[in-house]
Amino acid sequence: MKFPSAAAKNPALVVLAGSMLVGSLGISLATVALPALAKAFAAPIQSVQWVIIAYLVAVTASIVVLGRLADIFGQTRVLILGLTVFALASLACALAPSLSGLIAARIFQGIGGAVLMALPVSMIRTVVAKEKTGSAMGLLGTMSAVGTALGPSLGGLTIERYGWNAGFLAVGLLGLLLLILAIATFARPTRSARSASGSIDWLGSLLLTLALSTYALSMTAGNGALDARGLLAITVVLIALFVWRQKAAASPLVPIALVGDRRIGLSLAMNLLVTTVMMSTLVVGPYMLSLGLGLGDSSIGLVMAIGPLTSALSGVPSGRLTDRYGAARMLPFGLLQIIVGLVALAILPRLLGLLGYGLALVLLTPGFQIFLAANNTVTMQTVAEDQRGVLSGLLGLSRNLGFVTGASAMSGLFAYNLGVVELGMADPALVADAFTTTFVTTTALPILALIADRLRR
Repeated sequence: MKFPSAAAKNPALVVLAGSMLVGSLGISLATVALPALAKAFAAPIQSVQWVIIAYLVAVTASIVVLGRLADIFGQTRVLILGLTVFALASLACALAPSLSGLIAARIFQGIGGAVLMALPVSMIRTVVAKEKTGSAMGLLGTMSAVGTALGPSLGGLTIERYGWNAGFLAVGLLGLLLLILAIATFARPTRSARSASGSIDWLGSLLLTLALSTYALSMTAGNGALDARGLLAITVVLIALFVWRQKAAASPLVPIALVGDRRIGLSLAMNLLVTTVMMSTLVVGPYMLSLGLGLGDSSIGLVMAIGPLTSALSGVPSGRLTDRYGAARMLPFGLLQIIVGLVALAILPRLLGLLGYGLALVLLTPGFQIFLAANNTVTMQTVAEDQRGVLSGLLGLSRNLGFVTGASAMSGLFAYNLGVVELGMADPALVADAFTTTFVTTTALPILALIADRLRR
């Protein structure tokens, strides 16, 4: 993919957009490798799934801590460190001799990936003019969507020809190239390199990491209902301890006043709601395509790419619309488009089959990009520059919590609507009914986000 001309003339913007790309690749690339990993290590699916879970938990647990580190030590320094960790961990994944070694390497890859997905949002205002911020945010959204779309296809191609290691090797080499460019680009101090005074609240960091880890684990606990409830109870206790610690700490990791600000708190809640919807299309869609419409695995992969590709194409235009008409005006428009798209996804596949499914995705996914560009722009304008690192970390945190919640809660909702039935023997009409009910119910989430947007004003 070619960068827009503005990015081609701005190496710092290339670094930030490329960081968002490889961070997204880290999530999506491994999904297609799971069957190959199960065969290579003779491991059950339940064990192989931790290749995905480890990355997601690492990103979710570390993203706010890393944002605070960026505020203290300088964003460019932490970005370069994140690229270094991500690239080396990716190469370690490719060389892993065992499944446990691969999972351990994925944890470090996720920590690096958290930097790559969080800091570009806060650094973007330091590398582009203020009136171009919306377009730049749209470019970041495009790169995230390209990474999501490219991961399965790149992984499938490399795994088929060279084995499961090749995908991780390719991402690692791409990370090294970005690292070299970042070092060359940020060799001289820039506005983004300014550091803030303060220290790290390590006890608070530990409590937050444990709380987010237990939350993520509870959302991926599968059939262990008692285990999930126990983990959620532990999460509540850890969150209470974290809030207590932040009120007592001299240099809190997350200023309670920042999260308690009505505009910021509602922005984070809206981000979580919308990203939950985004993930639901990825985890529930394959069931409808396979069991409801009778598609094979290769065809499902092609159809599932429609959404991310549409997002990639609409990301920059969404940012330009945000610049032209204002983020506050475009945000509810994006939410309304998501609602219309969800209704279309619930109905059109039953009326038009595969064509209806594709049309619904084309209608739905630009709404995500409009919302993300507008919400990120509005949110980052509410704080001073020395707090943008932690705020971008909170945005990334809410996004990843939405991904975890969507991957678990939405698939659970679909299973509940489907009822007790063997998936392989499920009647296509029953699957279609469950799919329709699930996405009609899901429209409640962007409606809640619309209400939150009204309350924020």
